[in-house]
Amino acid sequence: MLKLKVDQFLRRAKKVKQRQLVSFDWALKRLLRSKANFEILEGFLTELLREDVRIVEILESESNQEARNDKFNRVDLKIKNTRDEIIIVELQYEREWDYLQRLLFSTAKAITEHMTEGKPYASVIKVVTISILYFDLGRGSDYVYVGNTSFRGLHTHEELALDEGQKALFQRPSVAAIFPEHYLIKVRNFDDVARDTLDEWVYFLKNSDIRDDFTARGLKEAKEKLDVLQLPEPERRAYERYQEELHDQASFVLSTYGAGKWEGRQEGLQEGRQEGLQEGRQKEAASMLMRQLQRRFGTVSDWANEKISKADLQSLEEWSLRIFDAQSLDDVFLDNA
Repeated sequence: MLKLKVDQFLRRAKKVKQRQLVSFDWALKRLLRSKANFEILEGFLTELLREDVRIVEILESESNQEARNDKFNRVDLKIKNTRDEIIIVELQYEREWDYLQRLLFSTAKAITEHMTEGKPYASVIKVVTISILYFDLGRGSDYVYVGNTSFRGLHTHEELALDEGQKALFQRPSVAAIFPEHYLIKVRNFDDVARDTLDEWVYFLKNSDIRDDFTARGLKEAKEKLDVLQLPEPERRAYERYQEELHDQASFVLSTYGAGKWEGRQEGLQEGRQEGLQEGRQKEAASMLMRQLQRRFGTVSDWANEKISKADLQSLEEWSLRIFDAQSLDDVFLDNA
């Protein structure tokens, strides 16, 4: 049974190692900040926003971290486009109940940071946020949600519009175009069927793969420049270090489950109870799972700690096997509520 579990871990590690393209979070953190790769980001933003996006520069962000799991796997990319708008791209693995409020806070912060003292309110910058989410946020079956601000008459239900002078002053066609816009991409909800060019990008976000028949802007360049074998040597080594962690986790399984079985057996024999054997194995399995989760996702949330503390041995072993395919804590514990 132990050998079977280790073999399963190694097969999943091999599956990840055979991927030809780096994952999008790695690309955002390490590769797409380069001006030479702007065309990839421009392609993604153009397909999502349904307008031609040209990047002027990548602004400094608080989340320019080196390790993949820094700041709970959060990656912020602040982009300034040719229309002097700020586009914030955030990729999030870890579940956050108050994510929408944090999104509101970061939007307000971006607006105030780019408001020059003494300037009129007409110079308030337009902010667009794009959240690529690998956890389940709220209720809803769609995989792309758009939020903006509009005003409607309480009695007439008509939408408030800008007059011609305001359109000229703000260089915007509508009230909604003045206020921040928010895009939520719930990657796990995507069914892997690419119906249009935006779906082709969502497919890549979910699977780290670009099919030969995809035509979305930026994907051809992504397939070429995000190819693991084409990376500069330092970047390839850094990416391979992440992959090698999978083998380390397989060693944890072998060592910890083996130790757990031995210690549990000894405890059971000493106390003369089968419960001792089961308790020892369960304790070690829980300890091993916690180490794996911390290594993969960083800080483990309280709700996950509670599930582990109450779980039986079979559940603990199953969750451990899911870590290689999981993109978030939610994926590890899925269907085990």
